[in-house]
Amino acid sequence: DQAGIERFKTMERKLYRGIMNPSMVVATALGLWLLYEYGWTAYASMGWLHAKITLVVILIAYHLYCGRLMRAFAADKNKYGHIFYRWFNEFPVILLVAVVSLAVVKPF
Repeated sequence: DQAGIERFKTMERKLYRGIMNPSMVVATALGLWLLYEYGWTAYASMGWLHAKITLVVILIAYHLYCGRLMRAFAADKNKYGHIFYRWFNEFPVILLVAVVSLAVVKPF
């Protein structure tokens, strides 16, 4: 169904550009502002924060890769099947659980 595929591409583009990109920018800016405001020197010795920031950077890279996949899909150059996307979809969940766990437990 070509009409359904085109509708999906439009929805995907609006979600990525209209909701996900602005949310990523705002969340990253607020996180950096929080680090700056409270002083990096206070946090420099906290290993859990370094691990959390590393995971957040990986999530940002994941987001940018999703944009690349979206552009390939828009150009009808998708080379992955549904099984890849099912597993690919679980990756950020695992990272987000780790990020929240690090922030709550502060293990090191």
